[in-house]
Amino acid sequence: MKNTAITKDVQVAMTPNNVLQDLLEGNNRFVGGNSQTTDNSALVNQTTGGQFPKAVVLSCIDSRVPVETVLDQAIGDIFVARVAGNFENVDILGSLEYSCNVAGSKLILVLGHESCGAVKAACDGVELGNITAMLDNIMPAVRKSADEVEGEANSSNKAFVAKTVENNVRLTIERIREKSQILTEMEDNGEIQIVGGVYSLHTGKVEML
Repeated sequence: MKNTAITKDVQVAMTPNNVLQDLLEGNNRFVGGNSQTTDNSALVNQTTGGQFPKAVVLSCIDSRVPVETVLDQAIGDIFVARVAGNFENVDILGSLEYSCNVAGSKLILVLGHESCGAVKAACDGVELGNITAMLDNIMPAVRKSADEVEGEANSSNKAFVAKTVENNVRLTIERIREKSQILTEMEDNGEIQIVGGVYSLHTGKVEML
């Protein structure tokens, strides 16, 4: 049973690779139907005075990808930043910098997912209210995939959508490094890792890119 929250000493002792392996093991438990039981009351009590999450996950808002659940994490374990299409902007970057530089997290995981609605909308050039500006963040991935995948460059082409999901994760990681000197320096110093993966709606498995 998970009934002990991460302490500062435990967080400090972790390495980025330790944290990544921990999240992947959690995902394996989820896929295998062996998720840990959790004493939420104990964790609430232990984290009232502070938190020391080991990682921050940048994910999509999709209701089918509840991040803590699919990675088998509990209260106090991870930060989660969510926006449709799991891209970065100034607010997300600030959140990532806070998670790592201020709160001590060791890993940034950019987590895309299969059949992402935001990615599909970008592939189709949807224009609607504020959604239009939001989808502009995903268009670089759409354009990259158009050069890499044969067939129609829209959501009817499953291979095109899948490649765009992957490219969006990769380009988001590139832009995080380009736009955040704080995070780039931390990664260069080995204090954190910035990694990407894609979640399968069919299997529940996270595949690292």
